[in-house]
Amino acid sequence: MNPPSTPSHESKAVRHTVSYPRFLLDAFDEATEGSRVFYVWMFALTAIALVGAHAWANQVASGMAVTNMTDQVSWGLYIANFTFSVGLAAGGVMMVIPAYVYDDHDMHRVVIIGEVLAIAAIVMCLMFVVADLGRPDRFWHLLPGIGRFNWPMSMLTWDVLVLNGYLLINLHVVGYLIYQRWLGREPNPKWYLPFVFLSIAWAISIHTVTAFLYSGLGGRPFWNSALLAPRFIASAFVTGPAFIVLSLQVVRRTTRFYVPSGAMRTLVSIIRVTAVVNLFMLVAEVFSEFYAGGSHVASARYLFLGLHGHYELVPWIWTAIGFNVFAAVVLLTPALSEKRWLLNTALVLTFVGVWIEKGMGLIVPGFIPSTLHEIVPYAPSLTEWKVMAGVWAAGLMVFTVGLRIALHAMTGEMRADPEDLGAPAGLPTAGDTAADEDAVGSAGEEVDAPSVARVSQLEGAE
Repeated sequence: MNPPSTPSHESKAVRHTVSYPRFLLDAFDEATEGSRVFYVWMFALTAIALVGAHAWANQVASGMAVTNMTDQVSWGLYIANFTFSVGLAAGGVMMVIPAYVYDDHDMHRVVIIGEVLAIAAIVMCLMFVVADLGRPDRFWHLLPGIGRFNWPMSMLTWDVLVLNGYLLINLHVVGYLIYQRWLGREPNPKWYLPFVFLSIAWAISIHTVTAFLYSGLGGRPFWNSALLAPRFIASAFVTGPAFIVLSLQVVRRTTRFYVPSGAMRTLVSIIRVTAVVNLFMLVAEVFSEFYAGGSHVASARYLFLGLHGHYELVPWIWTAIGFNVFAAVVLLTPALSEKRWLLNTALVLTFVGVWIEKGMGLIVPGFIPSTLHEIVPYAPSLTEWKVMAGVWAAGLMVFTVGLRIALHAMTGEMRADPEDLGAPAGLPTAGDTAADEDAVGSAGEEVDAPSVARVSQLEGAE
């Protein structure tokens, strides 16, 4: 008897050309179907996103005059949110480090949530950059090989490269893992592990380059600090894990996906350290600014104490400090952090506190006073607030849809039909029983032996 012929590489490629479009269709179905709560949530986000899109369209038609940005304060709410979103994207890597570097099995199960968050946050970053452009039709100037890229001298070009590179890396990792789970196969480590480790270094680079972009501007002494990049990294490792812990609780309550308590404890332990480090760095910055004195302290004085009768940002920064101190006290006190409602309150407050500190508390003071020693106050206009809300809504929609598709693939609720893969009708796939919570794994985890056997059956039939 002749041995069974093995499929050629060409036929495998053909099968993927057939199966991948079916995978995209299944993913689209998962993204548009759900419970009543899901529809209400997506309806609300869509409505807010449309309000933001309308405000941005009005801004494009009428010009940047509808914002409160001026020649003196040329970066405002958009760039403030851009800076924060970069940190949020970088913070997602805090799930990858314990999962892959320290081989934490609990983190392995939920690591994909951090990678989906990174994708959504980078999408928000790019949207905030586009919103800040007075002529978005000239965006092509930022494209390598088409526009005047001015690389490697310009830090802006470095920012474009690292942000888009980080987006592509995470898209590949998440897309590959979900596709393999949909096929009912175990992901091949050589196709995603190198990119996972690359994403760790890349995540640190995206916030480091953003910090260098500010600290490299010699005419803005408020940003000329060697501590700016470490502060950015520390605060990113506060906001990313805080958002993920809150998301994991929602996932646990609304889906069949198993969320180990150990994963949440690990993330809370990370926040407990990084929140204190972030506060320490803020105190170090304040000391160096005020103790030495001099003319360059004007921006810091305007931010913390007010300057020449102008106190626009004083309530902002002291609110942020109060939020961060309260969160640190709760996190460092076991009797308080064990209360779930108090822990969640602390996570929300530290998230908002860092948003103020790295946003309005960092960007605007850098322009006040101006290089001509003018004090031109800035407060975001209604148009800017609407656009910001629209971008955040769009980012949350990307996160919700990506999370829904990923979790349904991991739990076996989204699986390929064997007939679509060329297998005989009625042959079970690896996902037929993978919906059991004990058998559900994430990237790099082994599934149960019967599932592996069914994968082998399916591959042999192909």
